[in-house]
Amino acid sequence: MARNERHAHIIGWGMYVPAYRRTNDEIATMVDTSDEWITTRTGIKERRIAAPHESTATMAIQAAEEALTVANLPPEALDLIIVASATPEHLFPATACIVQDALGADRAGAFDLSAACSGFIYGLSLAAQAIRTGAINTALIIGSETLSRFVDWQDRSTCILFGDGAGAVVLAGSPEAGGVLSCTMRADGSGANLLSVPAGGSRHPASLETLANNLHTIKMSGREVFRFATTVMADAAQVVLEEAGLTVDDLDLLIPHQANDRIIQTAARRLKLSMDKVFVNLDRYGNTSSASIPIALCEAIQQGRVQRGDRLVLVGFGAGLTWAAAALEWSAPLVTPPFTRRQQLARQARRRFSRLRSWWRQFKRRFWGAVKWLQGKGEELDAERRKRKQ
Repeated sequence: MARNERHAHIIGWGMYVPAYRRTNDEIATMVDTSDEWITTRTGIKERRIAAPHESTATMAIQAAEEALTVANLPPEALDLIIVASATPEHLFPATACIVQDALGADRAGAFDLSAACSGFIYGLSLAAQAIRTGAINTALIIGSETLSRFVDWQDRSTCILFGDGAGAVVLAGSPEAGGVLSCTMRADGSGANLLSVPAGGSRHPASLETLANNLHTIKMSGREVFRFATTVMADAAQVVLEEAGLTVDDLDLLIPHQANDRIIQTAARRLKLSMDKVFVNLDRYGNTSSASIPIALCEAIQQGRVQRGDRLVLVGFGAGLTWAAAALEWSAPLVTPPFTRRQQLARQARRRFSRLRSWWRQFKRRFWGAVKWLQGKGEELDAERRKRKQ
């Protein structure tokens, strides 16, 4: 190993899912479907739905705080925050900036990343590369989605699939070998129309017409997306294994994007990988897009499916069309929630302090803005007086 070689390691992880479970039986009261029909075709039994007070940012903050607690890292030590989301808090500002302010990570740059269900791995790859180059030392990567607010609950082909939630990891640089071994990010924009929310952007801004035509909800060509996914999932996993100098036999756990049980099983068969080495929690959460892989990673750790030294592959696909994969060698000590009372109190205190600091900064900005405005007015009056004297 080169003397100054740096590696990006996951040192913290966290997740948040809303409390409310929407079961297949409940959906069957809304559209013409049944629990058996949904389960047979997707593997999904229920999904989490955000409460009115919850959003992409609030869930991202919860997952981020948990990840920072596991990492034992103060927010001020973060250099970068990336929020991957297909359902951001706003078109702008970036959801990542809202998270940065709430955490009190005042040294961190922050931006959103839009690569749909592949977004978390895209973010992980970019942050790992920045760490390897020495540009940054720590990064927080979050996948967070409130898909339930973009679902047409009368369209049984899509409303059965999606749920809400957030997952996060903390990456840190280290000379120790391991961590993120290799990544691949790919896209095929010729399939952009196969999975989209048509309205709400600059092409079709919100109007009475877009609302009347229900263009602010998810539209999907299911068969085409299925064919695409079953092709790229195994291929992407194979690419990162080869780049890391590994084979499928070296793989301890595959954590795929949780979109459809048939897609996951097809990918495993193409890799000639036993389902015992594939983590699936699709039945309880549905498709949470960019949040699905970090949520699955957190649960795999909680269930003892990840041990120090294990080789993992994270792989996903999504709208765009995009796909991505990452090979990891796990190096972090496996300290998992529940946290101590002291840690929980420290988290609450930090959040209150961050809110106070945010309020103080807003106040200062307005105060000094008013002062400068008054100074400008005073200078204008002085100039007028001088003219009159002349």
